[in-house]
Amino acid sequence: MLNHVVLIGRLTRDPESRKTNAGLTVVSFTVAVDDSFKGPNGEKNTLFMGCSIFGTKAENVARFVRKGSLVAVSGRLNQRKYTNRDNQQVTVIETIADSVEFLEPKSANGATPDASIRQQAPQQDYVDDAADSGNLDGIDVVSDDLPF
Repeated sequence: MLNHVVLIGRLTRDPESRKTNAGLTVVSFTVAVDDSFKGPNGEKNTLFMGCSIFGTKAENVARFVRKGSLVAVSGRLNQRKYTNRDNQQVTVIETIADSVEFLEPKSANGATPDASIRQQAPQQDYVDDAADSGNLDGIDVVSDDLPF
């Protein structure tokens, strides 16, 4: 038997971090995933999948992702039951993540703590002048150096 889930989507809110009684970090978050099936009128369906991750990986998720971050979650489905305050039985199905891949750079989701750092060191475009001008006279190429 196999219980494996892969989800790709965006976080609907900032991750919530807490500690277990044993001191292990647990982070919970919800991922919005587009369903491949369309509704009766052709509209897309979005699924909101609850996820949890434990330990050091959980600490990294709490530190580096925020609401709107694009992530890939790999893990297993888990079903748990509890009784709520109104004395009703509640069943929850969630993904217990083994790994969470961050699919965007830190600057895209605003996870960099100080935006002024990005402003102080803007990225530069490097251009090969010889290649752009079409002038390759100044480049010495030995055929023994070519990998093909």
